[in-house]
Order: sequence, then C-alpha cells, then structure tokens
Amino acid sequence: MDLTPGRKSGHLGLLIDTLITHGIALARLGKREKAEFNFREAIEISHQIGVLSKVGIASLTLIEEIDHLAPETLAHAYRQAAEWLSNCQSESLLLKFRNAGTKLALELLREKEIADAPTLFNMPIDLDNEVLMYERELIRQALAKVEGGSVVDAAKWLGISYQLLTHRIRKKHPELDKVRSPVRRRPRRTTGKQRK
Repeated sequence: MDLTPGRKSGHLGLLIDTLITHGIALARLGKREKAEFNFREAIEISHQIGVLSKVGIASLTLIEEIDHLAPETLAHAYRQAAEWLSNCQSESLLLKFRNAGTKLALELLREKEIADAPTLFNMPIDLDNEVLMYERELIRQALAKVEGGSVVDAAKWLGISYQLLTHRIRKKHPELDKVRSPVRRRPRRTTGKQRK
C-alpha cells in the first residue's frame, strides 16, 4: 500500500468529506451529538493535514446543521471559518458565512438571556455558572464519543470514576440523561432467610 504523503492526504481528504456528509445526515435525523462528533473529527483531521479549506467547510457546516451549540463551540467554529474565508471568492460560501454570523449573535443573546437588556454594556461573569457550562459540554462530548452513550466508557475518557460521573450527571446535569445509556437497575440480593 502506497503511504506517500500525497496519497495519504488524498485518503484523508476523502475521509473528511465522508465525515461531513455523514454528519449532515445524522443532524437531519436528529442525532445531534453523533453529528457534532463527526464535524469535530473532520475539523481535527483537516488541521492535521493542513487543508484549511476543509477546516472552513466543516466549521461552517457544523454551525449550519447543529442547533443550540454551546456558545464557546459556536464562536470557535465561526473563527475557524473566518480564518479560511479571508481569501474565499465563493458567493454561496460567503452567504453561508454571513448566516453563520447571524446565528452566532442570536445564540449568544439567547444563551445569556440579554436580548432585551441594554446592548454593549460590560456584564459581570458568573464563574460558577461558566464552570458548570464547561463541565456539561465536556461530559456531553465524552458521551457522544463513546458507543451508545456508555457512562462507563465516558468516565474512562474523562479520567474519572463511573460513580463520580453518574453523580455529576444526576445532580448537576440531569439534561444529559437523554444522551447517556439507560440506567440498569441491579436486582436486589436476597438473603438465605428470605429464600426460605
């Protein structure tokens, strides 16, 4: 098998296109976490082989296809697209970029719930809330990366115990229950006396 850099980059380029196409299909089927994982993989591989056009397309598609992205993810994807589009001549891609900018602005307003507040004022930062949001995003990404949303595997990926991850989901991030694997109840043990 030919593993020359050009040949390898060609194979990875096809993989990136496949990841983007599959991500679009998953997003439209309502499988948001898996779709986002595919777009992130496409962006990561594009960076590794230095194909900035693919970085831009994958970033724009992520913004376009995934609703209610975390503000940090949305802003970072927009910045990635902006770096690539600085020399872009495609009208359709530039239109997508403008639409992505509108989506970013609206999502940030929605997330911070300041749509009716005076604009462009400095607002204090709620550190606890920011940390909580960051933790939720990391856990959500871990659950999306592993097969079936397995909490056991996600805990290994995050480098914490299964019990600690389960506790954090239950107490701090109950909205993630819908993306994790179903909770399996262990049957109650019976003592010798109860069997009789």
